[in-house]
Amino acid sequence: AMAAPLPPPPAEVRAARRRCCPPLPSAEPLLFLATLSIGLQGPLATQYLWERLGAEHGYSGPNGTGTAGCGNGSTGQDPLRQEVEALVSHWNLCINLGGFFVGLFSVTLLGPWSDSVGRRPAFVLPAVGMALQAAIYLLVMYLQLHVAYFLLGRLLSGLLGDYNLILASCFACVADTSDKRARTFRVAILEACLGIAGMVASIGGGQWRKAQGYINPFWLVFAASLAAALYAAFCLQESVKQPKPAKLFTLSHYKAVYKLYMAPEDLNSRWQLALYSLAFFLLVTVHFGTKDLYVLYELGSPLCWASDLIGYGSAASYLAYLSSLGGLRLLQLCLEDTWVAEIGLISNISGLVVISLATTTSLMFTGYGILFLSMAATPVIRAKLSKLVSETEQGALFASVACVEGLCSLVATGVFNSLYPATLHFMRGFPFLFGAVILLIPAAIIGWIEIRGSRDDYSHFLGTSPSPEDG
Repeated sequence: AMAAPLPPPPAEVRAARRRCCPPLPSAEPLLFLATLSIGLQGPLATQYLWERLGAEHGYSGPNGTGTAGCGNGSTGQDPLRQEVEALVSHWNLCINLGGFFVGLFSVTLLGPWSDSVGRRPAFVLPAVGMALQAAIYLLVMYLQLHVAYFLLGRLLSGLLGDYNLILASCFACVADTSDKRARTFRVAILEACLGIAGMVASIGGGQWRKAQGYINPFWLVFAASLAAALYAAFCLQESVKQPKPAKLFTLSHYKAVYKLYMAPEDLNSRWQLALYSLAFFLLVTVHFGTKDLYVLYELGSPLCWASDLIGYGSAASYLAYLSSLGGLRLLQLCLEDTWVAEIGLISNISGLVVISLATTTSLMFTGYGILFLSMAATPVIRAKLSKLVSETEQGALFASVACVEGLCSLVATGVFNSLYPATLHFMRGFPFLFGAVILLIPAAIIGWIEIRGSRDDYSHFLGTSPSPEDG
């Protein structure tokens, strides 16, 4: 009898498996799924709170079944409508505050940990948390539980890292696998995925909710989060070159973030890291804060949008990710990245000013159109931060960026969701105008860093150094 053939060596087995099902190096599909989930969840949850709380207080709301009074002259002063708006805004505030307080600490713990053990756990854990949050939201809708259970779901998601950890891990993957010259555009491509998923979620979610209510679209929220977790666990290629075991519950992960700013290689990188982080903080705070208010602003008088128009409006806001990607690529042909960011900030400021004054649907969409380059600044800042540290510090850097981003959400939720009900009586669009003024600060910071850097380079070229009087 012939002897049985010997099994191939383990290396050949692994190579054959890779040929059959090669791991995917790209984090874009995972980011698309996570953003689809969060993009569907946000507007749907706000509208659910609006209808649920409105019904409990005897107000049917301006978004479908009960439009009585919406659009007439007295609606702007309707105390019952303003009470419902204030309740929805305050519940959003409580839910987001709880989640972001927890997420602020979990992201800064799990982010540096992934620099040692690999990025995969930092993808799987937050995706599972988002799926758990969606499941709890579904239970609230099926069983008509108190809306306070929304807070429980938000806390569980924040405990596992939440969406901010997925963002941080995706950008860390880009830093792991790209060179400095192409990094800005690679980051912009990753952010464009946010726009694509957001548009799909906004258009589909608005129409789907109008046709079938809230429960069926929320099943897609759950499915997308679960698919993101499965993709990260079984399909995504690890970007950390040499993963090694590391303790999770240790203060060393927090210290890594602290040392990044307190003990960099030189003083020049320290103040640049601090200033770019401040600019990023202000920019993303305004972005989060205004985005949270779009739905409430559109639901109320004089716009009185239905759910389909809200979906189109959200899609228009997400379209800025794609238009900013194309604009960034074209502007990079003739301008430095810094000046591309400045143009993006001008677009953002102008769009917010128009939206703050919008009293008609056409003017509101005009504001969305002016925001077409508004997302060009964030990939530039992320890339510049990444270039200020060494390759071995990318994990700690993006953990700190995630910390800043979590703090942005925290401050944005507290400031803008409190400012909106407080200013309803004299100017509904005041928070957007406030955000436009705040964006003047990062525009000044980014321009000053670029001008100072160019002047220092010119001084070195001449063989001199700038005088102390020059700053």
